[in-house]
Amino acid sequence: MNLPCTPDQELEKLEKRLSARLLDVFIRAGLVLAMAMLCYKIFSPFMALMLWALILSITMYPIHQHLANLLGGKQGLASTLLVLISIVLIVVPTTVLVSSLGDSVLTLINNLKNNTLQIPAPSPNVADWPLIGKKVQAFWSQAYSDLPAVIQSLQPKIGELAKHALEIVASLGSKMLLFFFSFIIAGVIMAFGDSGASAALTIFKRIVGVDRGQGFAKLSTATVRTVAAGVIGVACIQALLIGLALIIAGIPLAGILSMAVLVLGIAQLPAMLVTLPVIGYIWLSGSYSTGAAIGYTALLVISGTADNVLKPLMLGRGVDAPMPVILLGALGGMATTGILGMFVGATLLALGYQIFMFWVADNPEVRDKESDLEAAP
Repeated sequence: MNLPCTPDQELEKLEKRLSARLLDVFIRAGLVLAMAMLCYKIFSPFMALMLWALILSITMYPIHQHLANLLGGKQGLASTLLVLISIVLIVVPTTVLVSSLGDSVLTLINNLKNNTLQIPAPSPNVADWPLIGKKVQAFWSQAYSDLPAVIQSLQPKIGELAKHALEIVASLGSKMLLFFFSFIIAGVIMAFGDSGASAALTIFKRIVGVDRGQGFAKLSTATVRTVAAGVIGVACIQALLIGLALIIAGIPLAGILSMAVLVLGIAQLPAMLVTLPVIGYIWLSGSYSTGAAIGYTALLVISGTADNVLKPLMLGRGVDAPMPVILLGALGGMATTGILGMFVGATLLALGYQIFMFWVADNPEVRDKESDLEAAP
């Protein structure tokens, strides 16, 4: 015969059941966390590749859909053609330029090590440069007459720069392979774009709710595309401005140089890599007067830094978030993790801004007061 439990015994049983449930919850949570960490460790080597492929597919998907409509709705064929066109127009020129840059850096380093680097004699016009002309001519003349001594005097700075340059050259090959394969994977994603978009929408609805999921999905897509426009669009405009400046200055091969600026802009490399050698050519060729050289130099410097003005104007277009939020997210992400972080940072900050604004607008006190006012006669 079971005797009735005392209150203390009932409390003890309740504590045991609660502790057993709590221990069960902790074990399950630990197993889920361990599985998530293992999945991340396995997937992490491909994280950058998949993020780049996702960004490229989101950016190029409207073009893909237009091309698919022209081909009678053939999604796979449209993806293949778009990937091939992208490789020819973007990947191949970028690879050639990067390869040439790497060869030039290696040649320069080898010449510095072997003391075979040749410096041309300075032009007499160098001394006429404003403010720094005489100092530059003196240093240049010393480098022309005894370059090994000048290199020795600049140690260890040159050694550190050479080390960093070699590290950059060594990483160029892997980055270009990553860039190439990301286009191929982006083509696969675009071929199954409808199912991918549906899956992404389902994920957003599960995370932030059914009512807000679609808005957040659209915001993420628009943010990625507007950042891409802020990169590619700005690169095109800057290349056009620099090309016009080169034509006005009468620089040979102005078209090829402007195309180089376009490729550099897409790769998020400064246009000064092209404009600075051109400025040096203007001052050293002897074909320009001092006034003309100053004017053309100012024109090239202004056009070469135009992206600093254009990016804030184009990064926030078409997105349901203020331009400073998109700009800060892009710049902060780029400072943290490079070019890839530009897209990720802008998207995350835009989503965080929307979540915060939804929370601010959903004030229960304000909602209760509005309900009371509506109910009042």
